[in-house]
Amino acid sequence: MNIAVLMIAAVLADRLLGELRRAHPLVAFGRMTNAIERRMHADRRMAGVLAWSLAVLPSVLLVWGLQCVAPRWASQVIAVLVLYFTLGLRSLGEHARPVAAALQAGELDAARSAVGRMVSRDTAVLNAGQVAAAATESVLENGNDAVFGTLFWFALLGAPGALLYRWANTLDAMWGYRTPRYERFGWAAARIDDALNYVPARLTALTYALCGNFHRALRCWRTQASQWDSPNAGPVMAAGAGALDVRLGGAAPYHGVWEERPPLGEGDAPSAASVLRALRLLRDGVIAWLVVALLLGMAIHGGVHA
Repeated sequence: MNIAVLMIAAVLADRLLGELRRAHPLVAFGRMTNAIERRMHADRRMAGVLAWSLAVLPSVLLVWGLQCVAPRWASQVIAVLVLYFTLGLRSLGEHARPVAAALQAGELDAARSAVGRMVSRDTAVLNAGQVAAAATESVLENGNDAVFGTLFWFALLGAPGALLYRWANTLDAMWGYRTPRYERFGWAAARIDDALNYVPARLTALTYALCGNFHRALRCWRTQASQWDSPNAGPVMAAGAGALDVRLGGAAPYHGVWEERPPLGEGDAPSAASVLRALRLLRDGVIAWLVVALLLGMAIHGGVHA
C-alpha cells in the first residue's frame, strides 16, 4: 500500500503545484545531455551507448544510493519528489487547453501557436481540424510517455525506476531519430526507450479502452496499430483514438514536407471537443491506476498480516 500512497501524493503534488517554472530537472537534464553529445558524438553505436549511460546512470544510482542510506521517512520524501518531478500530467492540460479554447473561439492563429508548443510538425499551415488532431494525438501519446509509463516504472522499481524511464524517454526524443547524425549514435536511445515502453504502452492502450469506447478502441488497436512505425505509439494512439470516437492520423507537415500517416481511430472529425475529451480520458485513466494500485497494496498488505 505504501507505493500507492506515494503515487497518490506525487499526483496530488503535480495537480496542486504543476511543473517548476525555474530549474526544472528535465531542463537541466536536457542541457547536460546536449553537452555530452557535443563531446561524445560519433557515427558509432558504442558511442551512443556510452553517452546514454553517462547521461542516465549517475543520477539514477545517486537516487538509489540516497534512498538506501536515508531514514525511511526521508526515502519516502525522495520518492514523492522524484515522481512529482518526472510526471507531466498537469503540464499536458496546461498545454492542451489553450489549443481547445482558441479553437472554440475561432482564433486559428492562436490555436496554431499553442499547438506548436506541443508538437514538432509545421503548425503554421494547419487548418482547425488538423490543429485539433495534433493536440489530441499529443495528449494521447504523451499520456503514456509523461504519465502512465512513469507511474508503471515507479510502481515496479520506485524512484530510480521512474527516473530511469523519464531520462530514457527524454533521450529518445533528443537522439532517437533516423537521420545521418543519429542513425547510429541514437540507436541505443531509441531501442532502450522501445524496451522500457513496451509494457506501459500496452497498459496505456488498455486503460484508454476501459475508460472510453471499449470495443472500438480494441478494434482500432488490432487493425491500425501495426501500421505505425513506432511499436509503442501505435497501440497507444490507435486505442486512444478509438476510445474517443475520433478520426486522427492522416497527412501532417514536417520540415516543409507533407507526410501521409496511417489513419487512427473511427468516428467524428477532430475538434476542440476531442482535445478536451482526451484530457478527460487521461484523467480517468490516472484515477483508475491509483485505485488499482491502492487495492493491490491493501490486498498484499492484508495477505502479509494474515
